[in-house]
This record gives sequence, structure tokens and C-alpha cells, in this order.
Amino acid sequence: MRGRWTALFVASAFLANGDLARSEATPPPPVAPVVPPAVTVAQAAPQAGAAQAAPAPAGAMDAELAHAVDAFVSRHSLADADIGVEIMEVDTGRVLAAHSEHAPLNPASNAKVVTAAAALAMLHGDHRYQTTLSGTTKSGAVSGNLLLRGHGDPSLETEDLYGLALELRAHGIRRVDGDIVVDQKFHDDQPVPPAFEQKPSEWATFRAPVSAVAVNENTVTLTVKPSHEPGGTAQVSFDPPGFVDFDGTVKTTDAGSDNVILALAPSGQRLSAKVAGTVSTTSKVVRYTRRVDDPTLLAGYALRDALEQVGIKVNGHVTAGTSKANNVIVTHESAPLSELLYSVGKNSDNFYAEMIFKSISGELRNKPAKSADSAEIITKWLEKQGLMEPGVVIKNGSGLYDANRLTTHMVVSLLRTVYRDPTISPEYVAQLAIGGVDGTLHKRFSNRSQHRAIRAKTGTLDDVIALSGFVIGPPGKSPIAFSILCNHVSGKGAAARDGIDSLVRTIYDRQWGPPD
Repeated sequence: MRGRWTALFVASAFLANGDLARSEATPPPPVAPVVPPAVTVAQAAPQAGAAQAAPAPAGAMDAELAHAVDAFVSRHSLADADIGVEIMEVDTGRVLAAHSEHAPLNPASNAKVVTAAAALAMLHGDHRYQTTLSGTTKSGAVSGNLLLRGHGDPSLETEDLYGLALELRAHGIRRVDGDIVVDQKFHDDQPVPPAFEQKPSEWATFRAPVSAVAVNENTVTLTVKPSHEPGGTAQVSFDPPGFVDFDGTVKTTDAGSDNVILALAPSGQRLSAKVAGTVSTTSKVVRYTRRVDDPTLLAGYALRDALEQVGIKVNGHVTAGTSKANNVIVTHESAPLSELLYSVGKNSDNFYAEMIFKSISGELRNKPAKSADSAEIITKWLEKQGLMEPGVVIKNGSGLYDANRLTTHMVVSLLRTVYRDPTISPEYVAQLAIGGVDGTLHKRFSNRSQHRAIRAKTGTLDDVIALSGFVIGPPGKSPIAFSILCNHVSGKGAAARDGIDSLVRTIYDRQWGPPD
């Protein structure tokens, strides 16, 4: 995208990939799982230098579920698909039904099943990400530079920077004599997660780069508010403020639809925008969100705007750099990791997933976080748990594009291990979408939502449809873990999803009986 304009024609407003997560002020309470004593899956003898997922205890497969799996994989509409399925009783480890369960497949967003488990196991649910302002204060001023330092908080928003500015003013600060220096050194210098380079021209929010200091998921949002009368000029603004210079106007019309044109182009380490088009008088506010190509200074410009709004004059510029200074003036802490994971599990937020994934190496190795290092750490953790299989590949945390490979046996074995670990089980189950209730499953399994028993992670790419999770049973009955990965289903995604849902409904009915 560098060095040229790219026009983005939009006919209707949409929200950023993370907006649904941010709107869930009160997430639904999790169904308390039946958690037996902690058990780690026994490690089988390694093959080719890697640990093997432990074989399940011997036992006959469930005839009804085995028949349902056979019917699913034999569908004529999925004849060319590669499908892996495993269904396991959590308490005993008994495999109830399976098909190609050891075949490595692209899991799409089912990769987040691994990301969430590893994050809870290694960072723990009470982990909070800190963003700080540091500097030397004297006589109501920051006498030198003001350092904005981040540690990979995926949830930082414009209003949080405004809160930091207010806290700084409460400390008596009225002036910053030096620059606002954005310290991105908690991360390495590679903001593009692995495999994201496969779609370099994609400006959509789900493909935003990651950074140690990030704001609004490293996106900018154009807000257009129509005037009261047709023919008037609509009000145009960008959030975060201060990062986008724009020209052009949007006119208000009495027509029934919006037709706003937004063209973005890099301008140094900022963005330039051209806006045009029309917005209807019947539209209250419309928003268009795009990723930021280079987020290095995004939060710095937003902070400068916030400081000036609260009456703190900034005499210097916005720059990138670092300092050994530890004289922290004010600190912002994120919500706990267990809460942040709601955006990963329920709403499949790729930005949250990649930020949390990358932060694992930064926190554990005390050096700039690298996605490759996090992948290595997570792979070794899986090996230690006895969960690795030949062909399993961990590269990124979101599952975007052609990066990861998982087997359904490995996924189900991981789900069983996590469920049987009381230190992470309640938080892990709570972050999964609930069938017929919320997240990416809110429109699926609506006639089997009464017990809030279907807890799962969806996965969707052009050529992949997936679903993995649990069907929790009534008291005294073992939960069932399942994983279904379908590859090579381009153009047949609806058929694959329909077949998956039918299979999961069969599991539910085995647990609870058919709905009335």
C-alpha cells in the first residue's frame, strides 16, 4: 500500500472486528463445569523427536455418534473435502467416534483453542497488561521527554489514553517540555504476524498489525454524522484523533442509502485520507474502520491530542524510542486476561489473539516478544503435556490464512486436559461462545440453548470450516469434547457448517435428550 492511494468504496456502515467484544459490558456467567481432580494426559513415547498425544483408553465407540460421523463425512456435497473428527468423553478419555483424527489440517480460528489454553496456563487468568507514562517531573512540567511504554495490551482504547492524561494533570502536570516518545520495545520490530503477509493489500480490521503500544486495535475509524438538511456538509472525524490528515467533504442527501468514499495512504508514519460521497439524513451516525499499516506512533498522536484536551501543552514532537528510565508517573492496567479472552473465544478477535499469543514470549523470556518464540514456547508446552502429533504446526495465534496445522485428536486431547485442570478450567470454558446465546454461535443451536451446554470455538476461512469445544452434560454425566475440522470446502462452507451443526446437535441430544 505504500506510496499510492487505495480507494475503498463502502455502501453501508460497519464496525471494527473487535466492537462486539467491546460492547459486551457484562459477559454472560459461565456454566460451572464439573471439575474432577487435576489430571495431565499421560505422555506417550515420542516419535521423530516429538511427543505423541496419548491414546485414549480402550472401549467401544458409541454406535449413534459413529453413525452420525459416518453420515457427515459421506455427504455428497463434501466429497472433495478433507475432514477430521474426534468426539471424546472427558472423564474417561474414551473416544466415542472419530474419522481421520490424526490428519493435520488447517484449523482456521480453531487455532485460538490452543492460544487461549496456553495463555491461561502460562500467564494465568489474573495477568494484566500495563501501559505507563514515565518522565522527570519538575515545577508542574515533564522537564524532558514523556515516555509512553506498553506491554502488549490488546484492549487499550482512546478513552484509556484520555484517562492517563487526566491522571497526569491530577499530578499537577501542565506542560511537557520534550517529545512524546512511544516505546514499542516490548515487541520485536515485526508488527505483521506470521502468514499475514499472504494478504498484504488487505486493509480490513481483522488483519491489523500488532505492537507493544496499540490503541483501538491498531485501527482508525472514520465517523460521519449527517447535517440536519439535505445538501449540507456532514461532520467528519477520525478516531484515534491526531493521526489522520484528511481533505474532502461528505454531503448529506435525502436518498435512502449511504455512499461514502474513503481513500487512505501512508504519509510518513501517519496516514492521509481523502473523503467524498454522500450520507443520508436518515442515518444518525455511520462509521468505517480500517487497519493502520504502521502503528508505531498511532497511540502517541492520540495521547498528544488527549493531553492537549485536558490542558497539558506539549512542546515537542511525537517520536519512537526507548529509555531505561523507570520513574513511572501514571499507569493504566487492562482487565484480567481471563476477561480479555472473551474477545478471543466468543468473538474470534484476531488482533486480541495475536497480541496475547506474542506476549507469551515477552513475559516468559524477558526480551522483545517474537511470534516465532511464542510458537516455540507453546509447542514445547504441548509436548510436555503429551499432546503433540506428527504434522502439528503452531505459527500464529489467530489461525488466519495458511499457517497452522492441528489434528482433531490433538485438539480434543487438549480440551480434555484443560477441562480437567481446575486452575484454568472455569476461565477457559467461560471464554468460549455459547450455542444459541452469544459470540459467533449466537445464531446457531438456538433450539438447544436452554442448558447453555454447547461451548465451542468457530473457525472460518475461504477453504476451512471448523468447530471445537464441549457439550457439557447434566450433573453426574461426563462432558463431551469434540473437534471437527473441514478443509478444501471452498464454495461449500454452508454445507460443511450445516453438517457440523447436525453432528453437534446429535452430541447434545445424547447428553440431554432431544428438545421438546
